[in-house]
Amino acid sequence: MRNTLILLPLVFSLMAYGQQSTPKEGFETDTFTTKSGKTLKFHALTHASIRIEFDGKEIEIDPVSKMGDLVINYSTFPKADYIFVSHEHFDHLDSTAIKTLTKAKTELITNQRCADMLGYGKTMANGDRYVINDWLTVEAVPAYNITEGHLQFHPKGRDNGFILTIDGIRVYIAGDTEDIPEMADIKDIDIAFLPCNQPYTMTTEQLVRAARIIQPKVLFPYHYGQTDVTGLPAELSGNDIEVRIRHYE
Repeated sequence: MRNTLILLPLVFSLMAYGQQSTPKEGFETDTFTTKSGKTLKFHALTHASIRIEFDGKEIEIDPVSKMGDLVINYSTFPKADYIFVSHEHFDHLDSTAIKTLTKAKTELITNQRCADMLGYGKTMANGDRYVINDWLTVEAVPAYNITEGHLQFHPKGRDNGFILTIDGIRVYIAGDTEDIPEMADIKDIDIAFLPCNQPYTMTTEQLVRAARIIQPKVLFPYHYGQTDVTGLPAELSGNDIEVRIRHYE
């Protein structure tokens, strides 16, 4: 089991409960209170896979059943109300995990390439906005490589990052991207998930630059593999960004 978390106070409108127990499946959990006083939870599953709970609803981000030695048994999870898939790579798109999490009314939201591969799904392209209901809105934003020699990994225009607005809390899940110019247009982010593993996404230096541009209140480095991200809190000290390191290897 992973260690119990002590959550630090947040700034502005985000409020964290004081102490979090590690849930029975052994994944770290961060709990916030939304602007209407409801509970919003993020479970750090692995790498780019995030489980989000809100007001009895289940949201899964890039659910993948196996990463290295870690196997996630999604059959023990509640069925998802919404599944978001950023792009087609094996560490983001897992058709078996999606099938396991799907119920009759589950909505899958992804890009065109993944919908073509799966044979279904609501497609969003960079720049699209989708008001799902009165508490959940999603914006699809660009996610791509800009370093010469890495452009083939995530070509511009194919993949998505997502900005989820959940009961007033804006959550930026960047997907596989570097510190692209479009990040200057991403505003008012409460919680950000930024990737950190070159050659596929960002170096720690790029992540620091991206965080300073976006200025989230809380930052979760994710998708970091073997990259050492332990120095990021010190590098971003003085920027009014709370950095939380979780098991998103």
